[in-house]
Amino acid sequence: EVQLQASGGGLVQAGGPLRLSCATSGFTFSNCPMSWGRQAPGKGFEWVSTINSGGTRATYADSVKGRFTISRDNAKNTLYLQMDSLKPEDTAIYYCSQSGSRGQGTQVTVSS
Repeated sequence: EVQLQASGGGLVQAGGPLRLSCATSGFTFSNCPMSWGRQAPGKGFEWVSTINSGGTRATYADSVKGRFTISRDNAKNTLYLQMDSLKPEDTAIYYCSQSGSRGQGTQVTVSS
């Protein structure tokens, strides 16, 4: 069974940083591209970033490019999202995903 558990969310002031983690199990993590997505209140799901299986290539949504950095530790089966220069519009529940599976998210709230 694929399990994806995001953590590290919280309340942060605009301009501040936050680092999210996603612990995974139930599949061969090192073989899979991984993604982060988010859903803000009253809005649809938004893709944020994807990283390839080896951690050498990443893509980002324009809304987060230059502020967020995705990374992974294949030895620990863990995905990360470093978020810097946070804005109130980044407020959302953040999820990690693998091949369409989305685990439990973590709430990020950015105050102005």
